[in-house]
Amino acid sequence: MQIISSEQLAKDKIYAFFIKQWGSSEMVISSGVFDCTKLEGFAVLNKEGELIGYITYIIFDNECEIISLDSLEEGKGIGTALVQEVERVAKEKECEKVKLITTNDNLHALKFYQKRGYYLTALFKGAVEKAREWKPEIPKLGSDGIPVRDEILLSKSM
Repeated sequence: MQIISSEQLAKDKIYAFFIKQWGSSEMVISSGVFDCTKLEGFAVLNKEGELIGYITYIIFDNECEIISLDSLEEGKGIGTALVQEVERVAKEKECEKVKLITTNDNLHALKFYQKRGYYLTALFKGAVEKAREWKPEIPKLGSDGIPVRDEILLSKSM
């Protein structure tokens, strides 16, 4: 599996990926509103050159925050490899921790990150309602019909 830097990809390719996956390149979470096409990140391409995995992150002070992670081919190690690449950068930049925010319905992400050493460190009750003021297309129901209401912060010490 080859991982490349987001700087090696055309911005329009990144933008098209986010439109297809999220309906927008904007990610609205408790820590801010982010245009994922402008963030540092890494990608995995398939043999045809199509984007099949992508991660974005920011580094602020001594913390690294994963803003988005998408893997289009589950169970092949794409997500794990992308998270490990961000963790490698975080260590190089002497970050004390890597963190991320997901929603209460995203049981897949909660399982994925905890299996990789992340801890649940905060709950932001009602945060998604606030995010919908900025991005109304955020669905009310998520995975398995679970109402999307809250955000959960996960963290891993470096």
